[in-house]
Amino acid sequence: MKTARIYQRPKNAMQSGRARTDRWILDFEPGEKQTPDPLTGWAGSGDTQGQLRLGFPTMEAARDYAEREGIAYHVIAAPERKLKLQAYADNFR
Repeated sequence: MKTARIYQRPKNAMQSGRARTDRWILDFEPGEKQTPDPLTGWAGSGDTQGQLRLGFPTMEAARDYAEREGIAYHVIAAPERKLKLQAYADNFR
């Protein structure tokens, strides 16, 4: 039986915005190891469910979908955001 992970997409470290971080993602864990192609050297496998990624507006919607379809899942909690509040004047103390 395939297992899936349900998680909230983290903020992109390269940008300051938080677009699409409110969505919850359900994707399947890899079913088999990736092996290099002898001709090109690219990594690949025969596991097609690794290409599937579903988005949901809430964690409950993702859970309901997994339970309805009989998919074993585990939820990865979103990391807590830490705000570092500082003023420009703090640079001169």
